[in-house]
Amino acid sequence: MIDINKKYRTRDGREVRIYAIDGLDTHSVHGAMYTIGGWLSYTWRKDGSYFSDMDYADDLIEVKPRIKRTVWLALYPLDDVWIVSDDCTAVEKGCLARVKVEIDVEEGEGL
Repeated sequence: MIDINKKYRTRDGREVRIYAIDGLDTHSVHGAMYTIGGWLSYTWRKDGSYFSDMDYADDLIEVKPRIKRTVWLALYPLDDVWIVSDDCTAVEKGCLARVKVEIDVEEGEGL
């Protein structure tokens, strides 16, 4: 079910604006899709699918917030395995290196 308070894009990545979700019958979601020439008015089903069963590219997909963060991970050797931790305060603890990891994912990605 499409929520007017959420942000959407098409399955192939085009930007979408949703204006209303209470239209009649199968044309219940009203909005616009950005194309090369500008904004073009569109309608979708309640579940966000476009009306052509052959063209899934125009289906709506929720845009989730991105998580961007930098973290440092500590590497410790244990036999043939590496242990990863977020604490590497002293070499005498066995920490061999700290690795900088840049995280840039969509919320929920990989779950």
